[in-house]
Amino acid sequence: MNLKRSYAIFLRQFYLLGNNPTRLAGNFVWLTISIIQWGFITKYLGTLGKANFNFITVILGALILWEFLTRIQQGMMMAFLEDIWSNNLINYFASPLRVSEYTTGLVASSLFTAVMGFVGMSIIAGFGFGYNIFIIGLSMIPFIAILFIFGMALGLFTCAMIFRLGPTAEWLAWPLPMVLSLISGVYYPIDTLPRSLAFVAELFPPAYVFESLRSLLEQTATGPMLMHNLVLGLGLAVFYLFLAYRFFLKVYRHNLRTGKLARFNASI
Repeated sequence: MNLKRSYAIFLRQFYLLGNNPTRLAGNFVWLTISIIQWGFITKYLGTLGKANFNFITVILGALILWEFLTRIQQGMMMAFLEDIWSNNLINYFASPLRVSEYTTGLVASSLFTAVMGFVGMSIIAGFGFGYNIFIIGLSMIPFIAILFIFGMALGLFTCAMIFRLGPTAEWLAWPLPMVLSLISGVYYPIDTLPRSLAFVAELFPPAYVFESLRSLLEQTATGPMLMHNLVLGLGLAVFYLFLAYRFFLKVYRHNLRTGKLARFNASI
């Protein structure tokens, strides 16, 4: 794989962001609104009945981490849609560019915007509500890595779905992170869910991440439990990433074989 070609894909998206401030605004406005809204909600919940439980620590932390995963998924999708809207896919794949190099470029561009969003939300949460995202220390790093890998898998899956069904399929992709958040234990423990949904939640890596982070904050975590969740979450994330990449590759080959790639544009 030639990383210079992947860097070229990233560089194109970087210039698109830099030359159009509205793109940057779109990336930060909703994040800012979300963190401020949930910050005040959690601050209010903490005053009810003089509760001793720190809602800000649990909910704001979960929100920031889930938005990081969402930015990875949506960043890849938006970069892919930019190439569709500009009818640029045929130019890419008429060159020596490989699918792996192209998808690596999409990941790099989405990681760039996700990190900017993560830093921005952390700063707002820190100054506005006194929240420190790194309150549990370095233990957070491997779990963030799991969310990153799973975010890549979601991004590749949504890109493949759009590649197969056409640009209008983006409306199926936008709500995907929100739907997954309902069954991934982001804002509440998995045992809150009905048993059938709890079983489904255990099939997704974020469930192991947020269950572990909550146990660390509540100081109920044990070494074996954290290791079990880390290994299982990481294994599932890598497995889904492999499946998503194979799915994207299969769709690409189908479009290439049927001639759809040459006709693929925003009107499909």
